[in-house]
Amino acid sequence: MNVQSKYSILVFNRENELFLPLTEFYYYQQKRINESSALSYLITLERFFSWLAKSSNYQGTRVKWSDSHMAIRTAVENYLIYQMGCKLRSKENFQYVIMTKKSPQTINHFLAAIKSFYKTALHLKLYEFQNPLVDADYSISIGSFSPTSIRENKPRLPKIAGTEIPSDSSYRSQSDSYFKLVANDWKPNIIADHDLPYIIYRAGSEIGWSLRDEVVIRMLFETGARINEILELTLGDYRQRINQYEIATLNKGSEKRRIKFLRFSQDTLKLLMRYVNGERKTYAHEKQTFTKLSDSEVIFLTRRGDPYNYNAFYSQWSKIITQAKIKMNIHKTRHWFVTNMIRNIYDTASDGGEIEMKKNELINYMKWKDPETIKVYEHYFNEALFREIHENMAKKMQEYEKEYLKKSHSSSEGEQLSSSVLQTKAILPTEEIEWINEFYKGME
Repeated sequence: MNVQSKYSILVFNRENELFLPLTEFYYYQQKRINESSALSYLITLERFFSWLAKSSNYQGTRVKWSDSHMAIRTAVENYLIYQMGCKLRSKENFQYVIMTKKSPQTINHFLAAIKSFYKTALHLKLYEFQNPLVDADYSISIGSFSPTSIRENKPRLPKIAGTEIPSDSSYRSQSDSYFKLVANDWKPNIIADHDLPYIIYRAGSEIGWSLRDEVVIRMLFETGARINEILELTLGDYRQRINQYEIATLNKGSEKRRIKFLRFSQDTLKLLMRYVNGERKTYAHEKQTFTKLSDSEVIFLTRRGDPYNYNAFYSQWSKIITQAKIKMNIHKTRHWFVTNMIRNIYDTASDGGEIEMKKNELINYMKWKDPETIKVYEHYFNEALFREIHENMAKKMQEYEKEYLKKSHSSSEGEQLSSSVLQTKAILPTEEIEWINEFYKGME
């Protein structure tokens, strides 16, 4: 007997019983925010509710998700302190959350997820108390503001992250959150390993990945696109661009308009065409080759011929990174792309003017709303350059040490010292020795 359900995901508790609150939450959210955000909220909340059932304590008993807002607040406080390594500071009617070295970079995401859950539960009449993540005494006193500046149920990244549309700063300077995260400077996850894509490719090949997933993952690394920007590509998006190695795509906040493009390699284009004319054709409802398919046809399909979505791809991605023995979320491919693009800019540019020009081209390609975003990545390269200089110095020191030890076996200590001083004078020009002496004075 076929049973139809409105839910695309069912959540079960530790006793393998349907956990309706999270099931309803995901069903409600996936109609309002993109699937990847809804799923990431769900995963975060599953961890918290699992911890509630095993380790929470309020007045001597375990805390349930439906308990009073005071019990939930206490549980969240303990979770932030003991599970997420944060420090809390009480301030009037709310709490400051201070990250420590032990804290993960997901605190803001957790707070947004749990606040969104109780907001949704109240809306669906599943929860009878006030939202424990909202300061009940908070009041807006800034006058009128544009409703377009508010995003429902989504955490807001700082301006430097380059993802937000500028809004009324006076509105954003205040917050109704009971837990307020402080000192939360956004930093991207810099990934500089040259071999990372090839580690993923090899792992995919080892588990027998489909041609579809190979194309998608290669496009992630080669284009710097978000996963949904790739999964929602159509044949018309490819035909829209003049260059054969480019494809038009949507951008975050573009309301489905194709305002940016992605560029990929010749090898990936060959794989893409092979997929469309082969594997895709096998499962598609319209069994046509590339030239005969309509512009509206989605490029990537499931084996049932439906559009390939985030949940389906995430399942395959998890298998691949498990095989590769690494922990890595999909969005880090985007950080890897930016990191390596900037590295190549510095490696290939002939002067400062060309560096600035190429950086502006990258900013335009990525469609960053805040051009300052690139400076966060550049900071990494400034540090990396120093590391390279320091490593070269340390290598020279090792060479000199070996040379010294060799000489120490054949010469007296006094002769060695004399020789070393003479070598130093020969290596450094007079003006450089003077500069070093001045530098030393500045350090005193």
